[in-house]
Amino acid sequence: MAPVPTLKLSDGNEIPVLSYGFGTANFGGKEDDISTKAVMAIKNGYYHLDCAEVYNNESGVGAGIKASGVPREKLFVTTKVTGSLKQDISAALDASLQKLGLDYIDLYLLHVPFSAGSPEGLQDTWRQVESTLATGKVKSIGVSNFEQDDLEILFKTAKVKPVINQIEYHPYLQHGDLVGFCRKHGIVVAAYSPLAAITAARPGPVDDVYAELAKKYGVSEGDVAFRWCLDQDIPVITTSAQEQRLQGYMNSLFKFKLTPEEIAKITELGKQKHYQGVGIAFMTNMFGNYKTGVAPP
Repeated sequence: MAPVPTLKLSDGNEIPVLSYGFGTANFGGKEDDISTKAVMAIKNGYYHLDCAEVYNNESGVGAGIKASGVPREKLFVTTKVTGSLKQDISAALDASLQKLGLDYIDLYLLHVPFSAGSPEGLQDTWRQVESTLATGKVKSIGVSNFEQDDLEILFKTAKVKPVINQIEYHPYLQHGDLVGFCRKHGIVVAAYSPLAAITAARPGPVDDVYAELAKKYGVSEGDVAFRWCLDQDIPVITTSAQEQRLQGYMNSLFKFKLTPEEIAKITELGKQKHYQGVGIAFMTNMFGNYKTGVAPP
């Protein structure tokens, strides 16, 4: 089994371009199931595991890591801290490490920008995230679900810029100028829900081109959706619970590439429709959103 390619981050560390994520809707709170899925993913070459404190899945992922028998240094583990108002980031990090059964986390993400209560709260929270680097418990730091204005707030006081911004990204949610803005500042964009145009938003304008390209390259439509991201240097996260599908991605995803013309065609067709999943709404319901005036429950 060939290793998954990596992408270099601005701090010099490298991130695998394909990861296995344990999202709330799929596995949150079901520890035994999460552990089994983690072992399955690792066994099939998915050495980048993505989890979060709010998903309530870190203990299960940690148990799966231990059960897999794969040395820690071969794995890349991402987890996320919510960053809610007055949260102690250092304590949250220690809690995550304890649940995961690890001494360090490869990538620590501030999960959402709006639960810190205010722009000043967000800046203070990021200062706390920055401080985790000095402890040796975290190798790289980044953010998730940040728009350009959120990043601009951070930049006013940040000593360390995020190395990554993990966002929902697919043809029907391209975020305007955000990707270009991130790249201008050395921030890698990573995609969660990259298969949304196939799994949640059908019918839609990219259906036919996905089918045509899958036939052309002898791959699945999921492979095409992933490659649309990967060929733009955007790492992807899959949450499939089907081992056969995970094996299929690993066997075919890195054996072909889309042409620039094919990437552009999907991009332009995707702009004809807008679709966004429930992730941000879920987090807003849990923690409020100072940007829209939604108070925490």
